[in-house]
Amino acid sequence: MMFRCTPYGHDHAHAPAADSGHSVRAKRGRKTLAVDIHCHVHVPAADVIVSGDPISAGRRQFPPTNELTTKINTDQQTRILPQLTDVAVRLADMDRCGVDIQAISPAPAHYNYDKEPGLARDAARIVNDRIAEICGQHPDRFVGMGTLPLQNPEMAVAELDRCVKQLGLRGIEISTNIAGKDLTRAGLEKFFARCEELGVLIFMHPIGTTASERMRDHYFINTIGHPLESALAVGYLVHDGYLERYPGLKICIAHGGGYIPVYWGRFDHPWKYRDDCRVNITRPPSEYIKKLYFDTVVFDRHQLASMVSQWGADHVIMGTDYPYDMAEPDPVGFVDSTGGLSAAQRAAIKGGNAAALLGLDPRTGKPV
Repeated sequence: MMFRCTPYGHDHAHAPAADSGHSVRAKRGRKTLAVDIHCHVHVPAADVIVSGDPISAGRRQFPPTNELTTKINTDQQTRILPQLTDVAVRLADMDRCGVDIQAISPAPAHYNYDKEPGLARDAARIVNDRIAEICGQHPDRFVGMGTLPLQNPEMAVAELDRCVKQLGLRGIEISTNIAGKDLTRAGLEKFFARCEELGVLIFMHPIGTTASERMRDHYFINTIGHPLESALAVGYLVHDGYLERYPGLKICIAHGGGYIPVYWGRFDHPWKYRDDCRVNITRPPSEYIKKLYFDTVVFDRHQLASMVSQWGADHVIMGTDYPYDMAEPDPVGFVDSTGGLSAAQRAAIKGGNAAALLGLDPRTGKPV
């Protein structure tokens, strides 16, 4: 299945024709900005120096799965490559979806944390340059997030500075682990400190899971593996004290934050009674989780309403996971149809929060 935007009751015949390159907000008379925090770009030129082509690049990043899942994933990567690479196709999809701005981030296949650091750095530069180029060509429709060779913290910080100071990128996408090393055990202190200093958004997005042996079937590698990976990463950031040590970090967790936002009580309860849950933190874990942001890619309106109720509308951000088949096809409609939200909360979730985190004018979406 290819990604399809369905903001018109799933009836594309009644959708207005795409007007690529111009804000659909102004065109349709909407007053609120719509920003997609979770959408990916693939850069084949980076694959050439790493693995040869974008199809094998996407496939090699996932742990082994059964034959059917592997075939579906390979076929999907081939089918959606135009959406991952062709800006005109992307703009048309955005117009159909009612999305004014995409915060474009690299396809997770571009992490390359398992590669030689110099090679990973060179590939990251190609990806980041292309994302900056897209944003420069369409500054009213795109804002960029980059990727870094995090297996080498010094190289990562240098590329982070280049992304922000030279390319104008507003965020960095990272995985939930660095080639199997947890984020707080991979020597990334300088990276986190520099992100805090620069005010850069960190967008955390898993790819597969390190606990893959029991997840080869039924696409568990994604449906269970991704939220599990995010839960582990958040757990380490909280309990290893990183969210206390770097209180100014801005971190958004993909896929609704994984399991943590709906099961946080299992962190808080043992903190009251067990010394091993209080080694590095002085407050209940939920007090640190409150610092995080979560996208809306949860597919269930009750779960979205619960996230807003627990963590606040100001910590929930509209996303899609464009253009994969695990994407939310109607991001604006999904937020608007979730019960119990005020107009102000919907406006914040659909675009206001992302604008604040990415340094955009909340009225026009232009960088400030």
